[in-house]
Amino acid sequence: MSRNQTIIIAVAAAIILVAAVLYYVNPFGGSTADAIPDTVGSAGFTLNSDDHTLGSRKAPITMIEYAAPTCPHCARFDMTVFPFLKSNYIDTGKVFYVFRVFPLHPSDVAAEAMARCLPADNYFQFIDLLFRNQAQWDWENGVQDVHGGLVKMGRLAGMNPDKVDACIGDRAAQEHINKVAEDGQKRYSIQATPTFVIDGVVHQAGDIFTPSDMQATLDALLAKKK
Repeated sequence: MSRNQTIIIAVAAAIILVAAVLYYVNPFGGSTADAIPDTVGSAGFTLNSDDHTLGSRKAPITMIEYAAPTCPHCARFDMTVFPFLKSNYIDTGKVFYVFRVFPLHPSDVAAEAMARCLPADNYFQFIDLLFRNQAQWDWENGVQDVHGGLVKMGRLAGMNPDKVDACIGDRAAQEHINKVAEDGQKRYSIQATPTFVIDGVVHQAGDIFTPSDMQATLDALLAKKK
């Protein structure tokens, strides 16, 4: 079952989450990040300078995934399809992969803010940690103390509680996360996660939710590029 949520709600709720779990909102956040995108791909997709990516930019296919850390379908994709995608297409130079968070709940904004605080090389490892441990921090799994769960996830990634709170409370990061999602919604009409933009064409999760579906979709595209 797909879940729909407007970016407007996510933006407002992000501030509520920070106030609720931290008891303050950092009043000294930096300026909003530059407008998105920085560059436009020839096939109709967009890229910006702080995208988190894997693979070669020279790959014949560019895939952008919009996901939410709290999304169970995204977690399933991460665990059952992404390893196949990475080993067979990203690592082999066939796909340039871009990961973006599309928040469905304020805790998605908090989780992404934490991920962006880590060294760039640790970003995907932390996202994978969040997906595999949703039962320990995700409100949809009945977790009452989401903040405590995120602190636990941060500790596993080497972040102390003060660092976690500082990252979650970064208003500039909150604004940027929601701006990226708003851009995706406006540009690609994204309403649910995961959603994939492959060479500018939008694919819903159901289109490529198994390794065989992924293989069929990508091989067909590669055949056209020969």
